[in-house]
Amino acid sequence: MLGDDAPDAVAASLPALTSSPPRTGAPGSAAGTNQRVTLALISAAGLLVSLTQTILIPVLPTLTVRLHTSSTNAEWLLTSTLMAAAVAVPVAGRLADLYGKKKLLSLALVAFVAGSLVCAVSSNLAVLIAGRAVTGLSMAAIPLGISLVSAALPPERSRSGIALISAMLGIGGALGLPVAGAIAEHADYHILFWICVAGGAACLAGTAYFVPETPLLARGKLDVGGSILLGTALVALLLPLSEAGVWGWGDRRTIGLLVAAAVLFTVFVAVERRLASPVVNVRVNARPALLLTNIASLAVGFALFAVLLGTTSYVQAPPAYGYGFGSSILVSSMCLLPSGVFMLIFSLLSPKISARYGPKVTLALGAVIVSLGFVERIAAPGYLWEVLVGTTLAGIGTGIAYAAMPSLILLAAPSGELAAANSLNSLARTTGSSLASALGGTILAVFTVSLGGVALPSLTAYRILFAICAAAAALGAAVALVIPTHERR
Repeated sequence: MLGDDAPDAVAASLPALTSSPPRTGAPGSAAGTNQRVTLALISAAGLLVSLTQTILIPVLPTLTVRLHTSSTNAEWLLTSTLMAAAVAVPVAGRLADLYGKKKLLSLALVAFVAGSLVCAVSSNLAVLIAGRAVTGLSMAAIPLGISLVSAALPPERSRSGIALISAMLGIGGALGLPVAGAIAEHADYHILFWICVAGGAACLAGTAYFVPETPLLARGKLDVGGSILLGTALVALLLPLSEAGVWGWGDRRTIGLLVAAAVLFTVFVAVERRLASPVVNVRVNARPALLLTNIASLAVGFALFAVLLGTTSYVQAPPAYGYGFGSSILVSSMCLLPSGVFMLIFSLLSPKISARYGPKVTLALGAVIVSLGFVERIAAPGYLWEVLVGTTLAGIGTGIAYAAMPSLILLAAPSGELAAANSLNSLARTTGSSLASALGGTILAVFTVSLGGVALPSLTAYRILFAICAAAAALGAAVALVIPTHERR
């Protein structure tokens, strides 16, 4: 592909702050450093970047008024982040395998701080969208952190660390809503971005000093042409999924982009199969162990986002509509706090389950619990505590399932492609969430009930959404059980 020399320039431009102080011990190990500090820093980085998925959801109505814009325009603050993350995650994974996981993690944190700072000092919609796009580049920090911990820490500590970092993709999303809800009701929205700036800067400084670099096991150069082709295909897929609720599924833009995505992905696979150093090793990722893990991850990612989508608006709806509790933004956001807390707790227990029964059984178990959470939401919609039970079950299952996914990746991916394989798995989860947003938004818009001239989603709409999510999680469990685990790096 074109641009074979470009990665050398990229590697040369990596910041000096990624260098570590002299260490004793074996190369690539965490000897001479505090392993707990290393793990805490990488986990905190994962938590911060995952917050970017949801922190603006409760404040979008406020932003629409403050920025004098429409809700459609304001939603680009979310869409721009998603698009940038989709492009950055697989490319960053490949760069990390080639040039160093710590270097790329540091660059992801630089993007997080820079994007958050732009948003913190601006009240212009276009500037905020640009800042959010830069922030989206940091989503690569989670798969990079997984790969870095797996190589830098000893097995007895890395197993629980990998599980925790992987679960951060869900934990941050669940905890971001309560934090944003509190700020939306009592403070200026810019505080959200200043919190991100401070936290990101602290993680960046700590990573530069404490986190060790790992040995480079991959060979080759970045396929720049393939990276551009993949990024274009992902945007063509995710953009209509994000905008389908506004454009409509029958709109020429939606259909045209989805068709273009199918064509681009077909071309991408055909091209990458013939390259010695592809951005995504199609042959390796087509192995059943990796392919089925990513399919199961997509299904669980779909179900997780629907927990967020189907809780806050549900709880805020007036009881006169046949459901809901007429709660405030803060109360509805706090309903997700138990989900995030239990997600954290059970992500730490997941490695113990995997050690005894195997990671594919653990993934299936988590997906089944997620499915049961949605079944409970369908069967018991009348009281707020019943909503909390359903969301908490979904959180427990997600914590178990998300924590098990990297173990399956580590069993199947070659040593020189761990970061790329973990990045593709994170992308699968994100794609599942995007699909849930598109399909869920359509369902909630189609099945409505009107009261006093105001139309809101009906109880039937939520039940349909929850039933689809229960089925998706059950499908994820079934797929997980047939994942072959005999492959080794």
